[in-house]
Amino acid sequence: MEYTAVVKHTGEWWIGWIEEVPGVNCQERTHQELRQSLVESLSEALEFNRRDALAAAGDDYQEEKVVIA
Repeated sequence: MEYTAVVKHTGEWWIGWIEEVPGVNCQERTHQELRQSLVESLSEALEFNRRDALAAAGDDYQEEKVVIA
């Protein structure tokens, strides 16, 4: 999967957000550290959201792929 990181260098800090997933944002001293933090935060957020969605679905559900063209 591919996501868009919006990054900005402000003073001594690099800050960034994942455009498609609210709440995934990080701040680091270097651009490389920022990118790594964004990847880790995005992975954690997606896994949390997945577990939360499956828990809310209960027992009788099906998963379907959705593609945006």
